[in-house]
Amino acid sequence: MRSLHVANRVPMVLSLLSSSRLSKALFQVTVKRKHNEERKSQIPSLATYTSIEQRNNGVKRVSSSSSRLTCKMECVGARNFAAMTVTAFPSSRRRFPLVKRYSFRNLRRGLCRVVRASGGGGSGGSESCVAVREDYADEEDFVKAGGSEITFVQMQQNKDMDEEQSKLVDKLPLISIGDGALDLVVIGCGPAGLALAAESAKLGLKVGLIGPDLPFTNNYGVWEDEFNDLGLQKCIEHVWRDTIVYLDDNNPITIGRAYGRVSRRLLHEELLRRCAESGVSYLSSKVESITEAPDGLRLVSCERNTVVPCRLATVASGAASGKLLQYELGGPRVCVQTAYGVEVEVENSPYDPEQMVFMDYRDYTNQKARSLEAEYPTFLYAMPMTKTRVFFEETCLASKDVMPFDLLKKKLMLRLDTLGIRILKTYEEEWSYIPVGGSLPNTEQKNLAFGAAASMVHPATGYSVVRSLSEAPTYASVIADILKHESTTSLTKHINSNISRQAWDTLWPQERKRQRAFFLFGLALIVQLDIGGIRSFFHTFFRLPKWMWQGFLGSTLTSGDLVPFALYMFVIAPNNLRKGLINHLVSDPTGATMIKTYLRL
Repeated sequence: MRSLHVANRVPMVLSLLSSSRLSKALFQVTVKRKHNEERKSQIPSLATYTSIEQRNNGVKRVSSSSSRLTCKMECVGARNFAAMTVTAFPSSRRRFPLVKRYSFRNLRRGLCRVVRASGGGGSGGSESCVAVREDYADEEDFVKAGGSEITFVQMQQNKDMDEEQSKLVDKLPLISIGDGALDLVVIGCGPAGLALAAESAKLGLKVGLIGPDLPFTNNYGVWEDEFNDLGLQKCIEHVWRDTIVYLDDNNPITIGRAYGRVSRRLLHEELLRRCAESGVSYLSSKVESITEAPDGLRLVSCERNTVVPCRLATVASGAASGKLLQYELGGPRVCVQTAYGVEVEVENSPYDPEQMVFMDYRDYTNQKARSLEAEYPTFLYAMPMTKTRVFFEETCLASKDVMPFDLLKKKLMLRLDTLGIRILKTYEEEWSYIPVGGSLPNTEQKNLAFGAAASMVHPATGYSVVRSLSEAPTYASVIADILKHESTTSLTKHINSNISRQAWDTLWPQERKRQRAFFLFGLALIVQLDIGGIRSFFHTFFRLPKWMWQGFLGSTLTSGDLVPFALYMFVIAPNNLRKGLINHLVSDPTGATMIKTYLRL
């Protein structure tokens, strides 16, 4: 399932994507006003943004008595983002044929400290955003958590919701430390964590769930048939009977597949109901570490010196889980998909309420002259609920360096203005941040993982929730079978080693690894394309036989199917794209990795 939050809208998009070798960012952001004046003439196409100091004063304040981050953001239509200078230099990003491209690096992360999403410490004076690097295992873990955009990521996690969602602590019994070791502890209370906990407990395991008691805040979009197959059709609040794509003209490409918007409240309540009925217990806490006791039990250390013993621990706390898990060394560096969205009431909309706009890559500037904003490729994702109520989201498919939310917001406002769309009321803002690609977890470790922590986010699309929900029963069954067959404490060490390997192989069999290697190769290609290259890529993509591109969008192609998919695309591609594919296969490490994985070398 995909978060409107970008997670899902790109299934087709990034099909061939994620780079192992990333060129250094050649955009620098400075907050010194004197630099603003010095650089103005260098980038006339970029409007200025809010300075760090100004944003800090307006974005958030943290109270020592508050466990939540409270944020103050201007209305989506406001024009008071003022003075952050962005200086541009050519980078290695390219299209086919080669052109100069740009990448972004926001130096805010070195300037301020950011409050953790799980709760806030006090902060005084004008220091409103604070970057706690110590909370993350390394630089990549910090990037997965939000990197330079972490303040906005936490605003998304902690925003107030109009719809009421039940508190876990009100529906689930408290984990009882004195009743002996649990069979399984699931760390993380998102869709993946709740689904795995419920499925495992349903099989008779004593399951504890640990994590912050927060509502679902991300908007989710899914292919209707996939959610129906999961028995979750009642959680869909709106369905579009068809989905369309615009590339460079006003003639849309019809996908021919129904798309749905998920009710966050209904999904949360359904997964929580399953947990309650199966007997899952709960502790609202952050997990600090997982260690091994002399008898082989896992000791899950939480806040306030609470330690929960269990036979097995599974981390489902999101992509930034490097302090609890080990990841393979030498893999591709993670890329990021970002999107800024708003649900608004508008005076009028050019989009048909009967069709969901999956991607709109048309020119939104109405300018023949090339501008920086136009050259950095983004697309519009639109869900028209009615003729006047629409969810709009400006999306960067993937980038080696995070595209700032400020820039995405600016581009969205410019696009809506060009389309003649006048906003009357803003219902909600969305800051979608999805790490894609990166390394797989080390499958030799005893701690397990699930969801984004297990690298289950599709590198080519950003989708992950549907896979997590669909694989939770099988994964839980593997864990339950091994634990039930080996139930004595003396065999715990053997159990942990045994279950870890078998469980990891369930998540990442060779077939999945081949598919992922193919998608990572494509991701590494896509992040180098400019808007012209991306349009050329998708024009070629949609000229494929329908079963191929629909199968790719539906994630039904096997690793074997992907071979003729790639060959057919190469044959019908224009010469410049063909040349680029060959160069990419020969020069990029993901090409060699893909070949080795397919040949099992």
